[in-house]
Amino acid sequence: MNNGTVKFYDETKGFGFIKDSNSSTEYFVHSSGVLGRIRDNDEVTFDLKEGKKGLNAVNVKRV
Repeated sequence: MNNGTVKFYDETKGFGFIKDSNSSTEYFVHSSGVLGRIRDNDEVTFDLKEGKKGLNAVNVKRV
């Protein structure tokens, strides 16, 4: 489980980006990988899963 901050999330389009707290790496997140509701600047926990264009954040939930 990783910790991070929602850098950007567009609820209408169903995607955004999460910045990892430890590495400062940004990961793509799709609405299908979100548990509950997230907004910009929320502190979240997440797992990583290989996607079509690299690692994606999945099982994303607010802390």
